[in-house]
Amino acid sequence: MSKPNFTEEEDDLIARMYKLVGDRWSLIAGRIPGRTSEEIENYWKSKNSTSST
Repeated sequence: MSKPNFTEEEDDLIARMYKLVGDRWSLIAGRIPGRTSEEIENYWKSKNSTSST
């Protein structure tokens, strides 16, 4: 399964929206045409996961 490519603009918007509304993925997805809340949540979690292994 390949990760969907997010543009720099989408990444910035997701980060700003997350600061405002937290993990309300469907609300964030409503601001980004063509993206699902699941895609955004998975992207955010994979991008911001901290691996301490």
